[in-house]
Amino acid sequence: MDAFEDLFSFIKRRRGGMFDPEEIEVSDVHHLTIVRAFAERIDLVNTINQLVPSNMEVDPGTVVLAMVLDTLSGRHPLYRIDSFYEHKDIELLLGRALDFTQLGDDNCGRVLDRLFDANTQRIFSQMAINALRAFEIPTRHVHFDTTSRLVFGDYLASGGELAVPMKITKGYSKDHRPDLNQFIIALLCTGGNVPIFTKLEDGNASDKKINNVVLTDISRTLAKVGMDPRATIYIADAAFVTQDNLRLVADTTLFISRLPATYGEHQRLIQQAVASSSWQDYGNLGLTKPTKNRPGTHYRGWETTVELHGRNYRAMVVHSSAHDRRRQKRLQRDIEAEHRQWSKTCKETEKTHYFCRADADAAVARLQHQDLACHELQLTVVETPQYGRGRPRADGSRTVKAIHYGIRATLRENPQAIAVMKEQAGCFVLITNVAPDGPPGAATPYDGKTILQAYKDQNGIERNFSFLKDPVLVNAIFLKKPERIEALGLILVLSLLLWRLIELSMHQYLEQNQTELPGWDNKPTTRPTTFMMTTKFQGIQVLKLGRRRWLARKLSEVHKLYLAALGLTSLVFTQIVSADASP
Repeated sequence: MDAFEDLFSFIKRRRGGMFDPEEIEVSDVHHLTIVRAFAERIDLVNTINQLVPSNMEVDPGTVVLAMVLDTLSGRHPLYRIDSFYEHKDIELLLGRALDFTQLGDDNCGRVLDRLFDANTQRIFSQMAINALRAFEIPTRHVHFDTTSRLVFGDYLASGGELAVPMKITKGYSKDHRPDLNQFIIALLCTGGNVPIFTKLEDGNASDKKINNVVLTDISRTLAKVGMDPRATIYIADAAFVTQDNLRLVADTTLFISRLPATYGEHQRLIQQAVASSSWQDYGNLGLTKPTKNRPGTHYRGWETTVELHGRNYRAMVVHSSAHDRRRQKRLQRDIEAEHRQWSKTCKETEKTHYFCRADADAAVARLQHQDLACHELQLTVVETPQYGRGRPRADGSRTVKAIHYGIRATLRENPQAIAVMKEQAGCFVLITNVAPDGPPGAATPYDGKTILQAYKDQNGIERNFSFLKDPVLVNAIFLKKPERIEALGLILVLSLLLWRLIELSMHQYLEQNQTELPGWDNKPTTRPTTFMMTTKFQGIQVLKLGRRRWLARKLSEVHKLYLAALGLTSLVFTQIVSADASP
């Protein structure tokens, strides 16, 4: 029996088949009940209610779930949230029958205050523990990075002191808006991009110092969410590599990072690697197959050791076929600047005349000792005879009065040197203290290719920052109190956690079953994104009559394939799960 047959049968049984058509309520569901199902798996509502004391009419956990669903619908999570739920099936989405007016901005603001008072870090740590218990999340690598978030408004309390340790102020703006105040979001992820720790820092905080703070307590942070610090590798960008941070990790924490170009060893290692020409081919490390229009990036590596601040580390010089555009442009500017400088020098040199050959030879010697990086300078001494006054003789000869000497200078690009510099420009250096056989319990050795693959997963955390800074989610943070900004950060990171768990579940299902899902334009893909999933369920509607619910249309085969990959059934759209029920 399909949904409509069940609906008509229910109508016939109800009041002898008599009913008012207006009793049937229709509401858009889209993908929101799928998000709700994943919130149930990490016990979001119950956990919030246990950690956040409140005497409010609507419990904090339900309000948080309401804000999370609103956030993942593509709206601003705090702006007129009640209007979002006005025509929604609130009981289906939240597990409780509420009036939409109970989800107004005032109630949401009060819940944000309660979240801050209850310690947002403590709350998120427990949610991360729940996620690690409920899902098979890889925990071998943890990735750390920071980003800035712009704010509008004045956040100083009346006494002139900030109400929270996080200072909202001007600092280095990664969004290129130095005129605006900001705060820093620090994020620690595992399984590529699943967040397990977050903290807001001062707007002018240094990435190097934030790394230092995280490293000081990294073992406790990982242990708090049930991860073994001794078997976990900390992966961060070049801001990690400082004398203080390297001293902190010493023999206690395994790490992979990128050696900053400001270190003299950086260029020396790259020059050695290019000169050696003994690269190890890593191939294409992309997760998707290369195509004609997107050929992918080819990697090569050369491994050695490097001494930094009195300790030795493994160093991998990596060459990428996709040269860094900024470096290539800078190299081209350097070539042009050297050409302009030496073209001027050549002109000035050719204007100078010498009265003896020795002086001309000495000038040539001085110029030949100049070190040109991208060009070759060819210098030739030219004799210019000076004749006496009068006409030439009948045979055409003339009397030479003196010989002057000049220099002819020719400037040409050095193709071999430029080719080497271009190859060097496509290189970067990774350093690590991970032994070649890997950390305890590693299934495979950690050669240069494995180290590079682990570091490349750092782009997952960059995609998380794109999520947190998406103007569709939060166009401009403008809240009354800095405490609410921190609490809003918790809402956004909880939304991010669910977003990534959905994506992880699909990927693991496809890998385990060696199958694919219809992606963009229904082309098969093994790497579906959560956003891709949301587009597939766009337009899903639910009919409600009394306490019963039915899908307005049958689910397509694509819907069923995605639900299978998510570990769900069609009941996710019609079955109510009480907000008080544990998963």
